[in-house]
Amino acid sequence: MRKKLKRTTLRYMTNIKNMPFKPSFYNSHWILILVLIMSTSGVWAQPVILDKVVSQVGNEVILWSDIEEFYAYQKSANPNLPADVKCNILDNLMLKSLLAHEAKQDTTIILTDEEVESQLGRRIDEILGMMNGDVSFFQEYYGKSVNEVKTDMREDMRNQILTERMQAQILRDIKITPAEVKTFFDKIPFDSLPYFNSEVEISEIVMQPKVNDEQRKLAIEKLEGLKARVAAGEDFAVLAKSFSDDPGSARLGGDLGWQKRGSFVQEFEEAAYRLEVSELSQVVESPFGFHLIQMLERRGNTFHTRHILIKAVITEEDENIVRMKLDSIRTQILEGKLSFDQAVRTYSLKTAQSQTNNGRISNPKTGNTFFEIADLDPDVYFAVDSLKPLGITPPLLFQDERGEKLYKILRLDTRTPPHKANLQQDFSKIKLAAIEQKKAGYLNEWIIERAQSNYVFIDPQFSGCELLSKWRVNQSAAARP
Repeated sequence: MRKKLKRTTLRYMTNIKNMPFKPSFYNSHWILILVLIMSTSGVWAQPVILDKVVSQVGNEVILWSDIEEFYAYQKSANPNLPADVKCNILDNLMLKSLLAHEAKQDTTIILTDEEVESQLGRRIDEILGMMNGDVSFFQEYYGKSVNEVKTDMREDMRNQILTERMQAQILRDIKITPAEVKTFFDKIPFDSLPYFNSEVEISEIVMQPKVNDEQRKLAIEKLEGLKARVAAGEDFAVLAKSFSDDPGSARLGGDLGWQKRGSFVQEFEEAAYRLEVSELSQVVESPFGFHLIQMLERRGNTFHTRHILIKAVITEEDENIVRMKLDSIRTQILEGKLSFDQAVRTYSLKTAQSQTNNGRISNPKTGNTFFEIADLDPDVYFAVDSLKPLGITPPLLFQDERGEKLYKILRLDTRTPPHKANLQQDFSKIKLAAIEQKKAGYLNEWIIERAQSNYVFIDPQFSGCELLSKWRVNQSAAARP
């Protein structure tokens, strides 16, 4: 039972991200805490409930244990769950099953084994990341190697990808007009309108210190030395674990898994595609650093490589050059000699997400450019909190998701006071809510239509779930399959 529930931690992470209505507590930090709590709690001592089929949609079967697993996770986060929560869980699992079933019948939805393997690799990296990259802890906890866990996850991952593609295909043509947004807003009772906290919009100019020639030479020499050691017979994987500056792949011996064309930066990919199987590359420079690449396998337009990454050291002098350059740009903007937009186009890092939006930073939670104070990185908040609109900070040091040093100057573009929702200030948010409601309605109609043309079974124990009524249009009163 314990090993089964450990496996379901993986299944939960695979499935819940695809639920149309996700539990509000879901986040990666919570999942890790939950894993650790469940590994030592008394839940494992509970009596084992015999499993049974509680629903079937097309060829996809849902078990009682599937319901219980999702319920256990939600119960751990919120002991006061509503009485009908299992109805909601089954409804979501049935939708997932219907989408997967339809996707398997739809010849326009193509999914290759390589795509599944690529997603599996990313998911395993995510789990390992929550375990601080400790492969031995991973293996001890799950009682299996990384590859064995991948085998357990593979079918769930395939169904997840199919589900996502089917849902995207169903909803791809759903659009909404400004008139529909206004109608949606006008139907909300005034007393029910949300109250929005103060929000800000921020723009940035980003610059990255460049490696000086001396440090560049040292990095190349180090990698050439490692290449010579591999050529002399030393194990590439062992050297990658010891020396690679890419923590994600280093713990796997430098293995990057199966990837399709376009997965890597251009410099890496061009070098990799020139290699024969087992061949080692010359030293390859990319925005990430310097690579030694080995081709492991190739299948058509996909390939399997491993690498050792060496990052050249950025010196204090390198950082000072960037900081002084940004300070000069800031002075020119404040004196009216250079516009902020011009400075973004001319000087800001081309790979920065904001570079394509005139420097405006997008909120990853909402997709728009507005940030509540709580959504801001603390360093950004303290940098802009004292600014007036259009005020610009001095150069500030940040780190990107890879730990690389970046220098930025930030401009506070707008600051809105706390207020009740209105169309003038909050159109983009209201539009997002309106289109989500429209999509939910369309998806509900699609379920009713498909339920009539597919076999649908729901166990009688869920007969009191009103939420499931849309699934019962074609359900017989027969016993379970």
